[in-house]
Amino acid sequence: MEKSPSSSTLPKSFFALVQESELPVLVDFYADWCQPCKMVSPVVARIAKDLKGKILTVKINVDQKPQVSGHFNISSIPTIMLFKGGKSVMRLQGAYPYDAMMQEIRKALGT
Repeated sequence: MEKSPSSSTLPKSFFALVQESELPVLVDFYADWCQPCKMVSPVVARIAKDLKGKILTVKINVDQKPQVSGHFNISSIPTIMLFKGGKSVMRLQGAYPYDAMMQEIRKALGT
């Protein structure tokens, strides 16, 4: 697999996950102190349950993984990104309710 020049700046495990996963990867960028993040957390958990076997979900704490959040220019949290085939196909900022987030995910996946 050919890697882009910037891929070396990402932690190997995260890079490998989004690049090599056969399933789309939904990433929740959050922080423990962020109230809107706490509101979105159960929404992401429900989506993970409802789409089990169709997507993978990952939570990235921006305070603990600043190199990852910096690479994706995360300037506002919560930010939800969806990767398909290693490429970002969706980016949502803010506290989306379940139905709105699910609609955006389906649109990004073409389902």
